[in-house]
Amino acid sequence: MFTAIVFVLTSGCAWRHLPPSFGVSVPTAHRTLTEWTEAGLWRRLHQAVLDELGSQGLIDWSRAVLDGASARAKKGDR
Repeated sequence: MFTAIVFVLTSGCAWRHLPPSFGVSVPTAHRTLTEWTEAGLWRRLHQAVLDELGSQGLIDWSRAVLDGASARAKKGDR
């Protein structure tokens, strides 16, 4: 299940084109993705990977990128 979901998310493959070789139906895979997302699995998995790599000194923070957005204030706004 995990491999099928990651395949769709990383390959750009449409759910309807999920290869049957993954052994899971499209509706089941998509439903599981939704359940895992709502349960916060992806955030926790990301944090666990960062914690593990960080504890082994395998993260090069000199190349970290922060994302942000800015927008011009409307005239007169502060």
